[in-house]
Amino acid sequence: MPERTSLLHEVGQAFRDNGLTSAITALVGGCLAVAATVTRKAFTNEAMLERLDRELHLERERIDKQRAEDRKADADRLERIETDIRAMRDVMFEAFQRGRTD
Repeated sequence: MPERTSLLHEVGQAFRDNGLTSAITALVGGCLAVAATVTRKAFTNEAMLERLDRELHLERERIDKQRAEDRKADADRLERIETDIRAMRDVMFEAFQRGRTD
């Protein structure tokens, strides 16, 4: 398994092996590698946040649609209950009226 080394260790090794120019080149290259890693990570996080935002938006739409369907079903059921109550009231009123005339 390869041993992981730090940026400063690599710069120091380059300075010992090849001099100041090589050490500066290693330092700049290392900084660019770190910048690339940070940039990639930032874009990855941004893409993940965008995906989560899309999923959240879809979930909210699904829930809103389900709520609308539930409200419609409740309204229909309430309408049937009110119709039944009116019908029973009319039947009882007719029965009461017949009872008074007999």
